[in-house]
Amino acid sequence: MNNLKRYIESLTDLSEQGWEVLSYCLTERLFKKNEILLKEGEICNSIYFVSSGVCRSFYNQDGKEINTAFYFENEFTTNIKSLRASTRSEYIIKAHEKTRAVVIDKFKLLDAYKQSHQIETFGRMVLELIVAKQEEHSGSFKLLTPMERFNALVSQHPDFLQRVSLTQTASYLGISRETLSRFRAKKK
Repeated sequence: MNNLKRYIESLTDLSEQGWEVLSYCLTERLFKKNEILLKEGEICNSIYFVSSGVCRSFYNQDGKEINTAFYFENEFTTNIKSLRASTRSEYIIKAHEKTRAVVIDKFKLLDAYKQSHQIETFGRMVLELIVAKQEEHSGSFKLLTPMERFNALVSQHPDFLQRVSLTQTASYLGISRETLSRFRAKKK
């Protein structure tokens, strides 16, 4: 919880009273490697703050997993569409490695918004961060070449290739594993 508290303090002012109200919404959980946080077809009622580990978001297409995002330490993950509209998730969120996360309950958070403007501001900022990350990734397919996407990924997350397999990375970048191997060789 301390990681989350420090992270919140870096985003916005949160009084001790605000933290107490927010704490009611939080549960710390340890997820085993490959444990599912959100199933396809399930309604998302939580936001997750990754304290340690990595989570990935993906969907299945013709029996193949297509990665849409990876979430590392001090990042939030959720399915915004499902969370907001209470619709069934088209995506799966899974612990890619052993992961400690703070689970923020949607319904408790909505109640906390009524009690504290600071918490409402925090909630808005979290959703903005998640949307910005998604927009950056989808925009990279329009604005960057595959090699530029690869270079941006390794500059933003230098340990990405040590923590995520080549197959998973290639899926995330929208390239073949062979192309990724060539990019890695050029980088060295």
